Amino acid sequence: MLNFPNCKINLGLNITAKRADGYHDLETVFYPVGLKDALEAIRLPQSSSPVLFESTGLAVAGDAADNLCVKAWNLLKKDFPSLPSVHMHLHKVIPMGAGLGGGSADGAFALMLINKLCALNLSEQQLLGYALQLGSDCPFFILNKPCIATGRGEKLEPVALDLSAYRLVLVNPNIHISTAFAFSNITPAEPQRPVSDIIRLAVEEWKEWLVNDFEKGVAAAHPEIASIKKEMYEKGAVYASMTGSGSTVYGLFRKENRPALAVQSTWRVYYI
Repeated sequence: MLNFPNCKINLGLNITAKRADGYHDLETVFYPVGLKDALEAIRLPQSSSPVLFESTGLAVAGDAADNLCVKAWNLLKKDFPSLPSVHMHLHKVIPMGAGLGGGSADGAFALMLINKLCALNLSEQQLLGYALQLGSDCPFFILNKPCIATGRGEKLEPVALDLSAYRLVLVNPNIHISTAFAFSNITPAEPQRPVSDIIRLAVEEWKEWLVNDFEKGVAAAHPEIASIKKEMYEKGAVYASMTGSGSTVYGLFRKENRPALAVQSTWRVYYI
């Protein structure tokens, strides 16, 4: 059985408070994007190792046991002891450490894939609960529709927002940004205007209001990010921003505009 985990961008990202549990409260809009990995799972005989995991495409760092796809199977196995062994193959296209949520998407889609493959008949609400155990961003990919996200990112409110009239351009400068580094440059504060209000404005007005709190600190350490955003505006972007904790920068352009951006050979550019 096969599915295709897609990535997301953040429309605005405000870090509003430091919580007693060590996490941060935030507000953002998660918007699904059609840049996708491919994830396949097949049943294995019970005598085989519980999970056989392999990947192709972009190199996946770390031990296979720590991959969210494997963790998703282990999470379900605790509640469903008869869950069969599986062979999972992930073809990685979405860059990692890029603010696109690719790892979270893989974990959430693994839950949904195993649910169907093994006929667990889990409800959407149950899948959301399992996804939250994998990570704060994972529940979004169960819903996979534009959502205002608050709390740690797990409180989701679907919102009517359609950007299909625009061309989305993603530029990943091949810089891995650690979440810890991104947060080290943040002073939490309530925004001047909530994201939920700003996204209801015309997209042409977002430039004046819609900000990513991580962008300033990350761009100070990696000037390429500011230069990519500047060039996007020079080439006609209606709105441009870094997504998540970086390092990918996206721009919304009129459909007729397919900008030729000056990029380095190691960078990745996606027109969607």
